[in-house]
Amino acid sequence: MKIKSTNPTMKDVAKEAGVALGTVSRVMNNIPVGEEYRIRVEEAAKKLGYKVNSYAKGLKTSRTGIIALVIPYVRHPFFGALADNVSRILMERGYRTLLAMTESDMEMENKCIRMVRQNKVEGIIALTYNPDIDVSEDIPFVSIDRFYSSKVPCVTSDNFGGGQMAAEKLTELGARKLLFLRIGSHVIGEPDKREVGFESWCQMNKVPYHVIHLDNEDGLGPIFSFLQENMRDGRPEYDGIFCNTDQLAVEVLDMLQRLHAAVPEDVQVIGYDGLFNVIKNEPFCSSIVQPIGKMAETAVNILLAPDRSELSALTCLPVTYRPGGTTRD
Repeated sequence: MKIKSTNPTMKDVAKEAGVALGTVSRVMNNIPVGEEYRIRVEEAAKKLGYKVNSYAKGLKTSRTGIIALVIPYVRHPFFGALADNVSRILMERGYRTLLAMTESDMEMENKCIRMVRQNKVEGIIALTYNPDIDVSEDIPFVSIDRFYSSKVPCVTSDNFGGGQMAAEKLTELGARKLLFLRIGSHVIGEPDKREVGFESWCQMNKVPYHVIHLDNEDGLGPIFSFLQENMRDGRPEYDGIFCNTDQLAVEVLDMLQRLHAAVPEDVQVIGYDGLFNVIKNEPFCSSIVQPIGKMAETAVNILLAPDRSELSALTCLPVTYRPGGTTRD
């Protein structure tokens, strides 16, 4: 048995309006026709509930209204918040989001970029860990947190200033010996400036400090060993710790608890990202807060800019400090 579709077609609109199919096509594609014909077609379309298939139309015009967002995954609160903000802002501007997740795998990142191009996207916003990502000029591309070249706009937060802010805040709150902990990709990116900012402030202000810089494959073992070896009379020798992410800060807080170190009485901890535990309705820790919503809005603005000839190669947005129970404020 043949079931007739309930969705009206352009042929149905043409029949209802009493005009040729070509006339309906011109009206739907904003091509000038006689005013009388335009009104008849629009009234017929409204009566029948006819909607333009924007994707099918896009295949013919190379305009699909789809923007790709390439990120490692959404289970991490920062990436999840970024995806939420980008997709919402794009929807408000009449675009849809094609989400591609890479698990931080370099080969998968290039595959994702190739895949989204095949889906005729109008632009790509990507947070990647591949220094050799296949970025070409045929599709507008905006990078988050990784600078590729002067031709690829990058949006990031003030990582250098955030590192300085963390060191200054810990010292201001009474810490006398500081520790910077970093674990992440071995690929250099804008977030590495958090370490540079932290070190520069300590050196400039003659504050004793130590840095542990680890790649993901190193694991967290070296950090726990260092903390354990630097306990003095039941207290951490380093009484102010800045972690390069809130996620690492949470891991370090667990280590300190296992070592029976009191936070924030014996040691204060600051993370970076400004993530919020929605279940407990509280911050994960004291943190340097990235303006995630503003980063998403800026990336979209740059991507959709009608004139891309004079875009800034690097857009750096200000950060703020927020106490979250792991410092003495």
